[in-house]
Amino acid sequence: MKIPFNIPPYMGKELIYVKQAIEVNKKISGDGLYTTLCHEWLENNNPSSKALLTTSCTHALEMTAMLIDIQEGDEVIVPSYTFVSSVNAFVIRGAKIKFVDIRPDTMNIDENLIESAITSKTKAIIPVHYAGVACEMDKIMEIARKYDLYVIEDAAQALMSTYKGKALGSIGDFGCFSFHETKNYSMGEGGALLIQNELFKERAEIIREKGTNRSKFIRGQVDKYTWVDKGSSYLPSEINAAYLFAQLEEAKVINQDRLKSWQVYFKELYSLAQNRIIEIPSISNSKEHNAHMFYIKCKDIKERTSLIKFLQDNGVQSAFHYIPLHSATAGKVHGEFIGEDKFTTSESERLVRLPLFYGLEEKTILFITSLIKSYYIKGED
Repeated sequence: MKIPFNIPPYMGKELIYVKQAIEVNKKISGDGLYTTLCHEWLENNNPSSKALLTTSCTHALEMTAMLIDIQEGDEVIVPSYTFVSSVNAFVIRGAKIKFVDIRPDTMNIDENLIESAITSKTKAIIPVHYAGVACEMDKIMEIARKYDLYVIEDAAQALMSTYKGKALGSIGDFGCFSFHETKNYSMGEGGALLIQNELFKERAEIIREKGTNRSKFIRGQVDKYTWVDKGSSYLPSEINAAYLFAQLEEAKVINQDRLKSWQVYFKELYSLAQNRIIEIPSISNSKEHNAHMFYIKCKDIKERTSLIKFLQDNGVQSAFHYIPLHSATAGKVHGEFIGEDKFTTSESERLVRLPLFYGLEEKTILFITSLIKSYYIKGED
């Protein structure tokens, strides 16, 4: 049995919609019918002033850096345990990154350490909703209001997750999603930006359209369009949008399927966690997650390496995750860890991600969990 770590979701209508875009609509560049449909779906399901599809979550983050006018010497606060895009968007505009330790229970930024990292140069807080589990947004928004800071939610993994009933990505000033093939909903490569403040809406359209007011031209608000601001080309192809819309239509089906798989993992591995052999995720009642990921934590990096090899030898592809950014070569140049690295490095070295994707069969999960149980029983012998 060969079990991959991920299989991109496919719901059945993707090629029908792609064909529609090509043969009927005759529109394959950005901002056609399917892009509009995706925008409407995102705005309806994640209450916001404006949703814009982008070529990646990275580019959505880059747009936020432009919208809040990040300048050389500005500072942003980010967890070190995240993907490099969370910081690169701000580094390329000259910002200094202030890394803050994480909470071991969620692997999210420790909201109680943010305030100590704030200086007169701080401009934004970037909470990253790891594994689709919400950061403590009430506390983060309270801090942001107190110091007049922007909050940019890196919700790359968090579409369909909520915090106290509010959709992740729609709580801060901006929300950034990913539709990479490893995410719950995919267009191959792509992302989206959610904007809460009406004041940013028009400029976001301009930045996304290479610094032109082309969106106004398309709506008939101007008789010609021209270059009016800084910008780049952040529009995904209509073909990508058509592919994505087929999945957004079935978002609840995908979500329920993944949650069911997550629960099977949780149930089967609970006894190992109860006996403190491994750790499994803990999610509070105020956070409705989207089953983006199921991970376990081993005793240490040595055990993790051994377990990953054991699973691989038995046909199961598993993976660890981020190397903390503050320990990377570029992280040392462009960032600074504030306070003690109590959990970021040690917890990152223990984590193993298990296969989880739409359509994963229960019998396959039982096979994987039986392997994990046998590994630890064997280890005890």
